[in-house]
Amino acid sequence: MKNQALINSIYKAIEGEGIHIGTSQIFVRYQGCHIGCVNCDSMDTWDFTDSSKKSLTWILDEVRNISQGKIKRVSITGGDPLHPKHVPSVVELAKQLRMMGYFVNIEASGARVVKEVFDLVDFISFDFKTPSTGVKTPIKNLIEMAELYEDKFQIKAVIEDEKDFFACLHTIDELEKLTLKTNFPWCLTPAFSPGEKFNQERFVRIMELNQENDSKFRVIGQQHKWVYGPDLKQV
Repeated sequence: MKNQALINSIYKAIEGEGIHIGTSQIFVRYQGCHIGCVNCDSMDTWDFTDSSKKSLTWILDEVRNISQGKIKRVSITGGDPLHPKHVPSVVELAKQLRMMGYFVNIEASGARVVKEVFDLVDFISFDFKTPSTGVKTPIKNLIEMAELYEDKFQIKAVIEDEKDFFACLHTIDELEKLTLKTNFPWCLTPAFSPGEKFNQERFVRIMELNQENDSKFRVIGQQHKWVYGPDLKQV
């Protein structure tokens, strides 16, 4: 499937979260994910739908047409672009985008470290799944990321409550006990789920918890949801 991929959508938007918040990007959103986060805001990308199959040529043409030579950043997201079914096409897509002069970011679920992709791209947004997601990120994956990709990745974690916060704090403490460098960006994103009103109290509490615990994280909200609400897609 190197020259074909399951694609949900390709669109232009402003990055709404993490350390690159505010930058214009082209998002290539893959269709298909088996991670199963209970608070996922993109459940429409879960099914591996053959009808969404697109050629690599079509994808590159779409990126070129949307960017119009003015936007030189592409974020490959999903779904789960690092599911084994997607990896061959992601590798080819990343190679071609880099050759075309694009800065390439990959959105990684945290479920696996895929060196053949991570070695190719410019930046990796690596999820840490908190208890509220119903999924667990193996600490060995974070250790591997810290050892191999210290200078080109961030960790992002969605935080709904204190349990989520302290799961992150416990994990970064464990990494420090292993004498690993932990100066990579670790971003806490206060949850803003579909159908929910903005929870100012949650956001403030997470900021307070971070300050009370040596400010080991960056607390960064989801800008696109503040502007457009938590339900609108492709923004």
